[in-house]
Amino acid sequence: MTAAPLSQTALLLELEAVVEKNLDRHLSMAKEWFPHEYVPWSEGRTFDGPLGGEAWSPDDSSIPEVARTALIVNLLTEDNLPSYHHEIATLFGRDGAWGTWVHRWTAEEGRHGTAIRDYLTVTRAVDPVALERARMTHMSEGYVNVHNDEVLHSLAYVSFQELATRISHRNTGKATGDPACEALLARVAADENLHMVFYRNLLAAAFELAPSQAMRAVADVLADFQMPGVGIDGFARKSVAIALAGIYDLRQHRDEVVVPVLRQWDVFNVTGLNADGETAREAIAAHLDTLETAASRFEDKRAARAARLSATR
Repeated sequence: MTAAPLSQTALLLELEAVVEKNLDRHLSMAKEWFPHEYVPWSEGRTFDGPLGGEAWSPDDSSIPEVARTALIVNLLTEDNLPSYHHEIATLFGRDGAWGTWVHRWTAEEGRHGTAIRDYLTVTRAVDPVALERARMTHMSEGYVNVHNDEVLHSLAYVSFQELATRISHRNTGKATGDPACEALLARVAADENLHMVFYRNLLAAAFELAPSQAMRAVADVLADFQMPGVGIDGFARKSVAIALAGIYDLRQHRDEVVVPVLRQWDVFNVTGLNADGETAREAIAAHLDTLETAASRFEDKRAARAARLSATR
């Protein structure tokens, strides 16, 4: 006889001890850091406006255009923190170990937007007026978790998303060619990696607790995975530019995000699955094949594009 699926409340209660254990682990490994220490304040000067400074110009910074695009996408994604907090606080609750984690995660994430915005403003890396208008537009839309009433789906999503964000930040830093920016985004990426490990460990425990429900959650999340910045104005165009530059593309998504996380969960050797769990695992395998085909096709197109551009120079 197949066991009945665990309710969302039961999942939260059963995972509470795992949350507490991993919260202790996180706090023992997280390093205190200060955004102001990563910003080259001496490079700053007053902008035009009420204080009568100099207007922003694209020539104010030597950072490549695609790196500026990635920085804007990364920052606008971080800006929606109030919506993210609302989503996870509503789902996980504000009490016990779950609540402690929700607030700790929010506090750590809050540093990221502060640090990146200060860096961009001081170094004049992007147009501050356009950035503020984009922030207002994006935050006015807010963010809604597609799986906002499903614990395991949400844990699966953030396990992949936090790792994807880590890679995006690290590669963006390198693309800027600025050691200060690279150091800042490496520091931010280190936070994101610890967040990923926390969520990944919770879902690993869920695979032992409710293997079929966990497998279904992973399959569903991978099937419609989108980064939280998808609502940014012009996100599709910006994502293509970022992918063409190798900052974050389908190959990295498959090989550096999806595959390593699935390997940690050992999904293809999980036992005790019911029929739906087996179907979900088959869907995951098929999705990996689809990603491989799409990633190879994109790489071929990118190489052909680079060859064409080289030939015209």
